[in-house]
Amino acid sequence: MKVALVCSYLNQYGGAERVLDVLHEMFPQAPIYTSIYAPEMMPEVYRTWDIRPSFLNRLPFIQSHHQPFLPLYPYAFESLDLDGYDLVLSNTSGFAHGVITHPGTTHICYCLTPARFLWSYPAYAQRERLGRLSRALLPFLLTSLRTWDAQAADRVDDFVAISRAVQERIRKIYRRPSALIYPPVRTNDFAVSEEVDDYYLIVSRLVPYKRIDLAVQAFNRLGRPLVIVGDGRDRAALERMAGPNVRFVGRVPDAERKHYLSHCRAFLFPGEEDFGIAPLEASASGRPVIAYAGGGALETIVEGVTGTFFHEPTPESLAEAVERFDPAACDPIAIRQHADRFGVARFKDELSRHIAAVMGGAESPEVLRGRDGAADGRG
Repeated sequence: MKVALVCSYLNQYGGAERVLDVLHEMFPQAPIYTSIYAPEMMPEVYRTWDIRPSFLNRLPFIQSHHQPFLPLYPYAFESLDLDGYDLVLSNTSGFAHGVITHPGTTHICYCLTPARFLWSYPAYAQRERLGRLSRALLPFLLTSLRTWDAQAADRVDDFVAISRAVQERIRKIYRRPSALIYPPVRTNDFAVSEEVDDYYLIVSRLVPYKRIDLAVQAFNRLGRPLVIVGDGRDRAALERMAGPNVRFVGRVPDAERKHYLSHCRAFLFPGEEDFGIAPLEASASGRPVIAYAGGGALETIVEGVTGTFFHEPTPESLAEAVERFDPAACDPIAIRQHADRFGVARFKDELSRHIAAVMGGAESPEVLRGRDGAADGRG
């Protein structure tokens, strides 16, 4: 079977790219088609892969400032030559599902979410803190992009969602059913420590929608130690906001990141995510998670067993959850065992079975699970 992988962009490394890593393991000979590719911003191993960017990659400044080129992305993905493939597997949160495939090709879309900036624009504009000019111009542009996005969804033969929250968006926006296969988490890369320190931990890109500001304000009030691992455009503003008990360590080597995860008192997840891999990495390290009660966290955290929730997106609500929750009451081994249910082997097995079923014209267990909404014992 000849396979091609398609992804939205390759100019930063995050959750979508971690999924791509595993897809590449499953299909190491498959070329990877994308809109733009900035090798210096990606892991070095990517330079050994067969990555084929669109014509957009030749435009000046696009790799570091891709937003102004939004009107061109539909043309970029429609221009990709995907003839000759039996299977096209797109991994996308925007545009990549719109590739044009041959009638004999099966296109399965692993949908991270229908594009938030298109379909949840008010919330997106607020959390990204868009300037006045952007707020004035974007709505006119987004109307035509929404039309294209919805029509492009009809080109997909089969949708797979990463969470029930995303599954509902696919149903609402694209009017399509979808299977449910949770993203892969490399749980075997993490270990439980017998020693735990007193700090709370965040590991995240420091961008607006991650809501790191809630945690900083909450811990300013609590006075408890908070360590923030990661970098991003919000870092300077967050550092100005933070008290002396909040420490920013920036990007750290992988071994140091794992040490922070396994030794923290609890991991904080203050934003609403479509899934959320970082909390499960903390769980794989045996540490409980304090998360906002929304999005994918509702499917990956078990109240009182692997962590707890705060229910309002406010510093007060998060501070209250920190004060009432005792991390020592959670069993690190039980937390780790829960995380293993989201491991890479499980993902590969479920996706392989689903692809085989779709290519054979049958319905996989993932489709049936997605349709009936039955609990699968993970969340």
